[in-house]
Amino acid sequence: MRVEFDRDTCIGMFQCVEEWAKFEKDPDAGKADLAGAKESEADLFVLEVPEGEEMDAEFAARSCPVDAIRVYDDGEQIV
Repeated sequence: MRVEFDRDTCIGMFQCVEEWAKFEKDPDAGKADLAGAKESEADLFVLEVPEGEEMDAEFAARSCPVDAIRVYDDGEQIV
């Protein structure tokens, strides 16, 4: 399972931070950061979800009011 985070779309509501510890507040930028993610293209960050954290990743994606977080499993978008 992997997560894609579009930081450009993020509006800094930080609901994802409450749902999954991999998301961190960047108050200076008014955006969240996805810890350990690699930037695959401009402002698009990708992270393989650690085992046991799948539900947290899904909850973080569902909590985002602007759908800046997408979760994929076996290449299919599930959130």
